[in-house]
Formats: sequence, structure tokens, C-alpha cells
Amino acid sequence: MENIKFIDQNLEKGLYLVSTPIGNLADITIRALNILKKSDIILCEDKRVSKKLLDYYDIKSQLFSYHKFNEKESIEKILEIFKKNKIVSLISDAGTPLISDPGKILINEIEKNNIKIIPIPGASAVTAAFSLAGYSDDYYFYGFLPKKLGERKKVYEKFCNLDSSIIIFLPARDLVSIIKEMKEFLGERQILIAKEITKIHENIIKGTLDDILDKVKSIVLKGEITIVLSSEANKNKDRNVDLNKEILDLSKKMKTADLAKYLSKKFKFSKKEIYQKILMLNKK
Repeated sequence: MENIKFIDQNLEKGLYLVSTPIGNLADITIRALNILKKSDIILCEDKRVSKKLLDYYDIKSQLFSYHKFNEKESIEKILEIFKKNKIVSLISDAGTPLISDPGKILINEIEKNNIKIIPIPGASAVTAAFSLAGYSDDYYFYGFLPKKLGERKKVYEKFCNLDSSIIIFLPARDLVSIIKEMKEFLGERQILIAKEITKIHENIIKGTLDDILDKVKSIVLKGEITIVLSSEANKNKDRNVDLNKEILDLSKKMKTADLAKYLSKKFKFSKKEIYQKILMLNKK
């Protein structure tokens, strides 16, 4: 490594967003290691987790605890560190900082204070899982689903209108219940479930929302899971044609609310979407 000419020989003062391994400690770039070794302070979520990485690569930089529970109150202390012209890195427990992890508040404050921000790319569960799926050329990354069912339903409605693959993070304990919800609200789709990516017990399962529940019995429901859902754009176009036909046929025979409920179950669209389509078609 001593013979490699780093582009960061003389580091600028600023905040470095350093991507760390998502499981396998070997999945870190030479540049990232160089930045971490030269950092005066490393902001991290959990010191215990980050210390394992730093010890493995013999990195002695000082750790500063920065997580979602102390994010706001830590800002002033961190800004004081920058006033001393220190080199500061931000890392998450795994993967790229700010991807469903703390940091947005810090980034906004850093920008207000005209401090330079430098991204150091690397491992990502999002791109790793997407590359395995092979569903489409593009994707929509949502992150973690809301905890409340009502809020999740709104998210599912949004998913129904997307023409790309969809990627979400999920606590493994919620996997079975969420798959059942997706089957109800999103209709038939292809799904990829990725657990322990890059680790010894890496587990990748592909199937449909109909048959995947039988396949996930082999998964230990601990930790976090990355899910990739296929796009249903073409299928939805066909469904829209059939749906419009049924609306025109039945709108004079059924009340709007009853028709929306009936067609929602049949075509796997939300009742709100169906209701709007009925009103739109009846205006023509």
C-alpha cells in the first residue's frame, strides 16, 4: 500500500463521508482506509461496531459518538471541532453514511458554515441487492417502511404508480407480515430478499410474492434485510385497460363506493386510485 499514490496525500479540512463494509471487512477501498487513518475525528453510530473495523486495520483515529438519539445536540460540539481545522470523517455502522442513517441534520449545518463535504464511495447493500435482482435498469430506493399500517398503505399506493424496481430495508422480524401486506396491496410481483450480504451466512432468495413465504422458512429472522421488488409497469398497463372497461360497464349498476371496493380487490389497486378513475371516466 505504501507504493500507491493516493489522491488524498494532503487532505483538505472538511467532512469526509466514508463508506464502510456492509459485512465483509475486506470490502473497503484503499482510499477510505487512507482517509480514516488521517482523520483527527471519526463520527460513528456505535463505537463498539466501528472499533472492530478500526482495530482490524490498525487505525488509531479518535471516535466520536454520533447517532439518531444525539444528532441535534451533537451539532455544536462537531462545529467546534471544525473551527480547530480538524479532518473529520462520518461513518455508519455499515455501508454509506446517510443512506437510512443519521447525518442529514449535520450535512445541512456543515453547508451553512461553508465547510467542504467530500464523499468517499464504497460498499452498498442497495446496489449489491439491485445487481442480483435483474428486474430493470432503474430503481426507486425507499429505505425503511413506516411503522404504522396506515402510513405503509400510503407508501404502497405510491409504489403502485412506479415503473421501476423498488428497494426497501426491513427488520427481519417483520418479513412475513410485510410480504403478506405487499401481496394484498401491490398484487403479483417478483421479489428478491437479501440477508447477510457479503457475510459467511449470506442468503439470497428470489421468487414471487405468492410463493416466497414458503422459501423464507430457511431464514433466521434476525437483523436487517434488503428487499428488491420488480416493476409491474407493463402488467399495470394491461390491468388499466381491463379496469377502465369494467368501470364503464358497472358504474351505472353499482354505487361508486361499492364499485371502488369491488374493483380494488379484483385489480389490486388502492380504493383511492379506483375511486379517482371512476370519477374521471364518468366525466367523459
